[in-house]
Formats: sequence, C-alpha cells, structure tokens
Amino acid sequence: MPNVDLSVIGKKNDPVAFEYTWKDVVLYALSVGATEQELSLVYEDAPGGLKVLPSFCVIPALKAFPYVGDVDWPLFLHGEQRIRLHRPLPPEGKIVQVGEVKNIYDKGKGAVYDIRITGRSMEGDLLYEAGYVNFYLGAGGFGGDPGPRGERLDPPEGVAPDFRVSDRVPAAQAALYRLNGDVNPLHIDLAAARRAGFEQPILHGLCTYGYAVRAVINGGLSGDPDRLKGFNARFSSPVYPGETLTTEGWKIDGGYVLKVSTPTGPVMTSAFVSTE
Repeated sequence: MPNVDLSVIGKKNDPVAFEYTWKDVVLYALSVGATEQELSLVYEDAPGGLKVLPSFCVIPALKAFPYVGDVDWPLFLHGEQRIRLHRPLPPEGKIVQVGEVKNIYDKGKGAVYDIRITGRSMEGDLLYEAGYVNFYLGAGGFGGDPGPRGERLDPPEGVAPDFRVSDRVPAAQAALYRLNGDVNPLHIDLAAARRAGFEQPILHGLCTYGYAVRAVINGGLSGDPDRLKGFNARFSSPVYPGETLTTEGWKIDGGYVLKVSTPTGPVMTSAFVSTE
C-alpha cells in the first residue's frame, strides 16, 4: 500500500515567488486550445491589450505546491480544482505564493489530499486562491477521517443549455501543456499511464479545466476573461488527446452550471463558474 505521510497536514511552505512574462501567458492559452481567432489571448499587442485566462493562476501555483510526502506520482490523480480570482491577473508580473496541505482523508480505496495555494502581489494584495483535491490510488485504509461528502451541482433537467462550445483536443496537446511545468509522466509516457490503469497517456485535468474556462468565456461571457471570478469542478473521467470536448452551460444566479463531456460521456461533474 502506498505510504501516507500525515505529518504534512497543516504545514505551509515558505513563500515562493513566480515571475512571468507575456510569453508564459500566451503559452498557457495555446496549451488549453486558444487559436489566432482569440487574438486577445495569444497576441502581446492585441487591441485593448493581452488578456490573461483566469485559470492561468494554476501555473504559478504549481511552483508553490506543498510537500505531500514521498508519493508515487502516476498514482496521485487530480480529482477536483477550485480557483477564486480577486482581481484580473496582469499579462506580466511577479506573484508570491504559499501552499498548504489542509487535510488528508481516508476514502478506503485511496487517500484524498485537500491542498490550498494562495497568490499575492509583491505589495501583498490577494490575487487568487486555488484549491486542489488529489486522489492517491491505493493509499486508503489507514484509519483516518473519511472527510466531508462532496455536494453535487447538476444542470437543470429538461432545460436546453444557454451555450454549447466544442473543441477537438489535438493529439499533441498533452505534450504542449507539459511545457507549463506539469511534467507528470502520466501524460506522455505509455508505460506510466498503463501503470495507473489507463490505456494510453491522458490529458492533464487542468488542461481540460482550461478548455472549459475558454468555453465559458467564449460561449457565455462575450469573450471577456475578466468576468470570470471563480471555477469549481470535479474531474470524473479522463480525457484522451484526440477527443472532442463539449462544454455546455446553464445560467443561474451568480454564474453558470457546466457539463463538460467527450463523446463517451461526462468528464467533469459538479462544475460551476462564478461571475460574481
């Protein structure tokens, strides 16, 4: 059974500074499917200025990911992601971040790690909060707290979505997304993917997440990234490069309930974008 190091709970890492330029912003946008048709996301001299996708915050956050113990990374799967933006990110700058393992829960078949990372400007202003939930396969059964039950947020039954956006994920998209810094071999190495129970390397969950963010912005927010204030989502099934992602959104108070699917079924559940 994989080892769970409970001593990491509650520990914060030292502040980590992340400096980035417009090239990092554009690389991220391209790695979550942006094209030349979305000029404000991929061109540093776009009319009105370069815009930063709100989900870009997960890239600097990766540098402040707290120590979680000696884990077997291909078995350490991303289960949920939450972000909250307190102000739009500038197209270049420096962010100071702190990561913390808030808790580790025993789910029997695995251990769930609840992780939070916050980012601030050099002046101390809060820019973002990012919450990660990772499922460590085979690491459960250590007698720990099972944790709270997650609440589902489903689209309204029998109601047509307010928008629908489809994107084909290119075969090389996971290889491109790795250049943002997430180099887990699960996403490029066939042997590592099969060891984790997948037939081939899978797309990063946060790449799927970024595709959904773009879809909401283009389909429901008139192309304006600054209107998206937060996004909570649970990953339910893997996405393979080459598949088509379809994001549907239903407008409710405060934002949109989302359904993100491939032709074989949903890949995100309980997904909600906040616009307030």
